[in-house]
Amino acid sequence: MQRLLKQLAKPLSQGAVAGVLCIYIALTGMMEAFGEREIVMGVLDLGKLVLFGPFVGLGLLLQQQAPNRRVGWIRVLVACLAGMVATGLFILFIDAVSIRHMFTHASPALVAYMTMGQDVLAAGLGLFAVTALGAGAVGSGLALMPAYLRNTIFIAALIVVGMALLSELISQVLRQILNGRPDRLLFSQGALRPAVAAIAVASVFAWRGLVPRIRLRMQDRLPQLEPERQRQVSLAVRGAGVLVLLVLPWLVGSYLSEVLANVGLYLLMALGLNIAVGLAGLFDLGYVTNFAVGAYLMGVLTNSGPQATGEFNFWLILPVSILAAMFTGLLLALPVIRMRGDYLAIATMGFGEIIRLLALSDWLAPLIGGSQGVLFIPKPNIGAFTFQTPQHLFYIILAASLVMLVVINRLDLSLTGRRWMAIRDDETVANAIGIDTTWIKTLAFTLSAASGGLAGAIFASKLGTIFPHSFSLLISMNVLCIIIVGGMGSIRGMVLGTLMLIGVPELLREFSEFRFLLYGILLMAVAIYRPGGLMPARARHYRTEPAPQPAGGTPAASSSAASG
Repeated sequence: MQRLLKQLAKPLSQGAVAGVLCIYIALTGMMEAFGEREIVMGVLDLGKLVLFGPFVGLGLLLQQQAPNRRVGWIRVLVACLAGMVATGLFILFIDAVSIRHMFTHASPALVAYMTMGQDVLAAGLGLFAVTALGAGAVGSGLALMPAYLRNTIFIAALIVVGMALLSELISQVLRQILNGRPDRLLFSQGALRPAVAAIAVASVFAWRGLVPRIRLRMQDRLPQLEPERQRQVSLAVRGAGVLVLLVLPWLVGSYLSEVLANVGLYLLMALGLNIAVGLAGLFDLGYVTNFAVGAYLMGVLTNSGPQATGEFNFWLILPVSILAAMFTGLLLALPVIRMRGDYLAIATMGFGEIIRLLALSDWLAPLIGGSQGVLFIPKPNIGAFTFQTPQHLFYIILAASLVMLVVINRLDLSLTGRRWMAIRDDETVANAIGIDTTWIKTLAFTLSAASGGLAGAIFASKLGTIFPHSFSLLISMNVLCIIIVGGMGSIRGMVLGTLMLIGVPELLREFSEFRFLLYGILLMAVAIYRPGGLMPARARHYRTEPAPQPAGGTPAASSSAASG
């Protein structure tokens, strides 16, 4: 009996955690808010996904960890029962006792939603239990599938949910490209029509079936081409990608162009901070300092308001902002260069707060406006043409991002990049093998600051006004979260992390009150299940050639002959 209880202890605890997660989501109001958002018309809403998603995850996780299929099904059943009991007791409790003075969302409407709208509570609890068991069985079935099929199902589900959540934006783009209201064929009251959802799923399965064949054919044909021809194919693919980016802002409209511009600014900062955090392992929580220096320098030197000092051109001040940010990074690196780990993070966080307080101070108010900020910052221009609209500004941010991508990639592959990685892995060993850790860490802070200054300068011209509250510690936290979620040292990961943490929340502003709650859940999930990030950096293996042998044979033989 004790052995059985010991074997079931983990499934019971994991099931209870899933139940507590459902309760937590319900008490925050997320479940009711999501329940108002239909995914597939008359079939599924987002709240049901949130309610039963933990049970699907339980089934998937426990079946994958089980030694065999039979044990897996038993563990899934036990875990689902534990989660159902925890959630069921919560439903009974809030139905009998009013706790709305503490938890405002613990209302009769929440009970009705969690019991599937049944008039009789017992019937609702029974329906909830059956659905939870079914969700656990679905997760267990997914675990038993081949990985390729399981991933295809996940991609299809993600596309269906994404299309439903972005229905308004998709409709706007379709109306801009095509005449009439073609979006009515796809959506009804913001939800996907069932037939459209089925077509989307079928299209994903067809695409996933064709991709391996196309890939195999390309792998067979590309090596047979001459090197010059291979280079031409590579350039053609890259050119097509650049062409898509060039026409993208005019296809998606001004709002989505604004979102893409914000994504690009955060990507610039993430690329810069990646030098310090991802490559050198230096946790810099004061990165907003470089962003603020670039923005204020651009604002003060180009504005035409009370703080005007000459109304210089944007293109003239842009490199000055970058150099000023690099100088700031150098100055801030000097007092903290010998610190490591948590102490370094706390010290740099202090610098981030200092820059905000300086911007608010009366001491610098005559120069940078204090709490009133800097106004009347002009847009960039080339001759008579002004980058006025979000579509125009998108091109400046795109060009800056592409330049920084090339620079960061070159640094990553360089000798300096390998020295940074050596410090990140073990600073003591790096110092022992002859790397000047003080110089190389100072270089990391200085070069990292350049991208922050570039992003700040563009940010100031984009908005036309800057205020001290625009440079809070939250900026540094967001950029650091992008790197952690995407993958430290991974350029692909930073692009994905920026889209997830900056782009998606901007598109889903109807759920903005839950933004930081979802941030926390995502960070915990990544830390537990993907500690290297969603797209971790590829491991590199460097091969060293053996030392050349002396002409007279092996060193041992030569020394023996010499001694003889």
